Amino acid sequence: MLELAILGLLDERPMHGYELRKRLSEMLGTVRTVSFGSLYPTLRRLQQQGDIVEDASAATATRPPATTRRGRKTYRITTGGEATLAGLLDEPGAASFTDDGFGVHLAFFDRTPGPARVRLLEGRRRVLEERREGQRDAATRTGPTELRYARQLTLLGLETSERELRWINELIQTENPSQGEPQ
Repeated sequence: MLELAILGLLDERPMHGYELRKRLSEMLGTVRTVSFGSLYPTLRRLQQQGDIVEDASAATATRPPATTRRGRKTYRITTGGEATLAGLLDEPGAASFTDDGFGVHLAFFDRTPGPARVRLLEGRRRVLEERREGQRDAATRTGPTELRYARQLTLLGLETSERELRWINELIQTENPSQGEPQ
């Protein structure tokens, strides 16, 4: 998912590592931060694959005077990286349906082909339906007076899952009006 997020952001415009990390944190929220320890190895791997390159013109524009620290490397996506990005958007894997993975894909939905959007939404719906059933089971196992706050947390999770399921079903309906909602 980190590769998808980096390529998607660099497809918008060239950026240096610090800016990428900031934008990734904004995209993924405060729950999941991206460390430089995971960002820079991924950037190196994408460079080795030929998906991104250092943008020399942008790097010299951000380079500080020689008396201060080293300038920041600015990266840009290559034609090969654009093809990799298109493939990642068109062929979502199982990780694409998780909370983090779906969030990254959702950030680039405007560039995702319609059939892939539907596959993503349907996969996410399956994950949410399984989660909702587990939460329903947990809510029925805990009596109303036992572990009152734990029960409230379970009920909140259940309400959240049900709300997200309604939202997902609305998106699927928008993408494919001929398909009805599941029972």
